[in-house]
Amino acid sequence: MTVTPTTTLTADEDLTAALARMLAATLRPGQVILLDGPVGAGKTHFARAFIRARQGDGAEDVPSPTFTLVQTYDDPMGTEIWHADLYRLSDPSELDELGLDDAMEDAICLIEWPDRLEAVPDGALTIALSPLPDPALRRITLAGDADQPRAAKRAAFVAQAGWGAARVLPLAGDASARRYFRLDGPQGHAVLMDDRGDGTAPFLAVTRWLRDHGFGAPAILAQDADAGLLLVQDLGDDLVARVLEREPSQAPAIYARITDLLVDLHRQPVPDFVAALDGPVMADQVALFAQWYPQAAGADPGPAAAIAPLIARLHAELAADAAPVLALRDFHAENLIWRGDDPMGLIDYQDAVACHPAYDLVSALQDARREVPPEIEAACIARYLTATGMDADRLRAAYALMGAQRNLRIIGIFTRLCIRDGKPRYLDFMPRVWGYIARNLTHRALAPLARVVNDLPAPDAAIIERIRRQCRP
Repeated sequence: MTVTPTTTLTADEDLTAALARMLAATLRPGQVILLDGPVGAGKTHFARAFIRARQGDGAEDVPSPTFTLVQTYDDPMGTEIWHADLYRLSDPSELDELGLDDAMEDAICLIEWPDRLEAVPDGALTIALSPLPDPALRRITLAGDADQPRAAKRAAFVAQAGWGAARVLPLAGDASARRYFRLDGPQGHAVLMDDRGDGTAPFLAVTRWLRDHGFGAPAILAQDADAGLLLVQDLGDDLVARVLEREPSQAPAIYARITDLLVDLHRQPVPDFVAALDGPVMADQVALFAQWYPQAAGADPGPAAAIAPLIARLHAELAADAAPVLALRDFHAENLIWRGDDPMGLIDYQDAVACHPAYDLVSALQDARREVPPEIEAACIARYLTATGMDADRLRAAYALMGAQRNLRIIGIFTRLCIRDGKPRYLDFMPRVWGYIARNLTHRALAPLARVVNDLPAPDAAIIERIRRQCRP
């Protein structure tokens, strides 16, 4: 027998509404919330907060559907929301006339008095509200949805931080398990970060260091590091990627600013709390490529096993003599925020490491998601060399090595994301990433690595389709 996990919290009206807003940010068409509890427990209060959160600025009045049985609403995303109150339902057969069963297929349905239903819909989230001796409080028990414990934690966290009245909107995530939400409240905007892994403490440490040294990391507004929840300053929507899309002529100036940011960052002493990304670690990381890509592409994985030890050897020859700097790792146009003359905003840096100076140059200039013109890449490398005085031949060789290692690893990650995690959208970036690999391998110092990699099949349309067919459902 499978026991449905439950989450229980004690809530006042504000926390009840905050929970509704949190769930409104993540529910999708075809999902059902069953609101169970006696008269006056807060079921309609919850539904009203949920519907108004979905509608945002165009929110309507949300009356109780006690007499009409059903009220329907539309949100700006085109989702229909059904709010049903079945208290007056005398015969379950009346549901056919209401059309509620059909609505459950493609609408979000909030159903009060669900005990009147003939059967509980598969996958429904049950929210049971019951009164407590204190009339201002109720007990809320959630069951039936895998995300409900985290949603409850997020709601309690933002309410405690004073942001419980804020509308919650999902923000685009990344390839990790982290989730991001924008809070739009009376006091302005903030970003909620939900990290189910172990990235919260590193994020806090790197944030403090960056802000102490004058870089554009967000301010921390509230934190529960043990729960993996942070509320941070909202740096805005002007991702450098978006600025480049609407103003491509600004690319030379923008990438020059990015290069100058790295020059300034690399002049600072490396903080003692970041791990080293040296040759052996790079070799361990690039092993992902041999583990996932060749076999997925229909090739013999055996020869690719030589890549990791080659990376370690080449790093010792080409890069080990350079003093490490702080590298933010995922340093590219979608993790940088344009703020005019103010310092460029930084996000997604919790995996920062001590590494060769070329690593973040490669991260910015060999972007998996967009083309950086070769002339801009060359100009930025030259700009960095002029500012730092590094040996040009040594830096260019290390740059090629960092580029080969990083992009081979990315190919492995994209393959794994598809096959293991059911995320095939990254496959579309593979040809560009492979192009970077090929370009880096033309450097004469990487000839031993080129001999191995160039014998492997490139991710053309047929290979990508082959990998896509192996995607986890």
